[in-house]
Amino acid sequence: MRKTVQTQNAPAAIGPYSQAIVCGNMVFTSGQIPLDPATGTVVGDNIRDQAEQVMKNLKAVLEAAGSSCASAVKTTCFLADMADFAVFNEVYAAYFTSNPARSCVAVKALPKGVLVEVEVVAAVE
Repeated sequence: MRKTVQTQNAPAAIGPYSQAIVCGNMVFTSGQIPLDPATGTVVGDNIRDQAEQVMKNLKAVLEAAGSSCASAVKTTCFLADMADFAVFNEVYAAYFTSNPARSCVAVKALPKGVLVEVEVVAAVE
């Protein structure tokens, strides 16, 4: 079984991809950046505000897929600056309380000049 996930509670894709794909009993999200779902504009100008919006977007996509942050098994986090690591972790820890496996890397640049992007693989409940 393969199903495309689409929700108005998270930003629409800004390229040729889906918000997420459910395959079997797993959901694979696309990377979420801190866009307001209603306006498509970047939320916040600091890592805390941007990370919070990313987590809200991921939560919405996971819920639309029949999953949740608690069901995450792996996240991949991209930061524009590793100096933001500690603050990012504070926000992240409030959402991913089950401590899924994770990679977190610094990248040269992210879409729309944002500070953070996160993708998730989770079990469908």
